[in-house]
Amino acid sequence: MQQELVDIWRRIIIGEGKGWVLFEHGTCVIFTEPSGDLGEQAIAIMREWGPVAGGSSAGDFSVIGFDDEPGWVVTSHHPDVLTFVPAEDMAEEPSELVIGLLGRAQRGLDAEELTIVHIERP
Repeated sequence: MQQELVDIWRRIIIGEGKGWVLFEHGTCVIFTEPSGDLGEQAIAIMREWGPVAGGSSAGDFSVIGFDDEPGWVVTSHHPDVLTFVPAEDMAEEPSELVIGLLGRAQRGLDAEELTIVHIERP
């Protein structure tokens, strides 16, 4: 599944010259002007912005659907921290709330574990 996630992120990140770091549970930190150690920077961002706190901006999310990708992207309160939720992880046709809660939970796991599975440089 990790390579499949890498391939999906390669297709959905729009714009040239971006770097990104993918964590084990599908959370991606995107860098519009990548430089230095992206892994180290992504871990610092996830430590600060990844933990979930319901009832605060750290619990907020939006869901972005795709016509040609098998899943959804769940946004967070940091514009460059996004989580992909594969359609195969969902039963039937889920609501945006269910998708968002799962994506938010995955981001929370990634913030706890901080396991990088891929770093993409431009």
